[in-house]
Amino acid sequence: MVPLTDTRLLVPVSESNTLRNTVGYVVQHALDRAEETGETPSVHFVYPASERLPSETETTEFETAQSLLDRVMVWASEDLGDNADAVELETALVGGREYLFSPGDYADVLARYARNNDLHLAVFDPGFAPLGTTPLLPPLENEVRRAGLEVREAPATRERQNPLLVRSGNVTQFLGLFSVSFLFYLFLAGSVVPFELVTGAISATVVAVALWGVSLTTPIRPTQAVKRLARVTLYIPYLLWEIAKANLAIAYVVLHPSLPIDPEVVEFDAAVWSALPVTTLANSITLTPGTLTVDVTRSHFTVHTLTRSSREDLFSGSLERAVRFVFYGRDVARIPSPLERREEREDA
Repeated sequence: MVPLTDTRLLVPVSESNTLRNTVGYVVQHALDRAEETGETPSVHFVYPASERLPSETETTEFETAQSLLDRVMVWASEDLGDNADAVELETALVGGREYLFSPGDYADVLARYARNNDLHLAVFDPGFAPLGTTPLLPPLENEVRRAGLEVREAPATRERQNPLLVRSGNVTQFLGLFSVSFLFYLFLAGSVVPFELVTGAISATVVAVALWGVSLTTPIRPTQAVKRLARVTLYIPYLLWEIAKANLAIAYVVLHPSLPIDPEVVEFDAAVWSALPVTTLANSITLTPGTLTVDVTRSHFTVHTLTRSSREDLFSGSLERAVRFVFYGRDVARIPSPLERREEREDA
């Protein structure tokens, strides 16, 4: 192994199969440097969170992050053994109050933490993937280098870069896919007579057996899935109501003799993260007459609005809050609207 040449290390962490080996690698080389230089190396394990919360309310990701950091400290302490005083260990959760989507976003947060703590070398776990399955490490390492830090990748065994198409599944995933397929079949059939129930169950079983290792790439959490489904059932009537109101407003504009339109393309940053919530919000905006999502870059929306009232409704943040309620729950649904956030930035 190529030795690390610095005594102040930044180690970004996320759940991965290679993290344990990375911790051992970093701790061992910190001990080696302590023996060679007589100094006390400092190793900072940091977890960059991809959520932005309007309050101090903890979410599942934050609980998961803290649990992982606690686990990392246990591993590091085990590796230090009787040399606990030879290396300074720190853990931190960073970026929790910011939007983190691109490698540049993560690099900015990590570099800022490194500057504030006088850290000079970033050591990356080869399995580091804060966005789940989305590849991030190579561009992130380049961005961190541009920010002025030396970068090293731990020589741990890499995970498979091109995972198998078919993955092993569990009973929960099978039942989840069966349920979705069965309900969708009944929805298309429009009937719950015995014949449809039997054929629907057979079809759902075939689909679940054939596709449970392909279509479901992450484990299903039944409690969370049920809660989200319940919130979706509340969101759909709300969205239909908003669409109906917007239809009436646009009908009035179209039928008015003076055609009082005021078209304008506007931009705003939405307080949602990850692909599904962003897509849901973008489609909801487009489905609402008077507004059309033109482009989305991470959480930055470009929307064409037909009237002043449609712009006011968009910037009121009602749809955004509803989408947050569906995906993140009631505790983080109430946040400043896009207009309020813009005014806060202008005042700052």
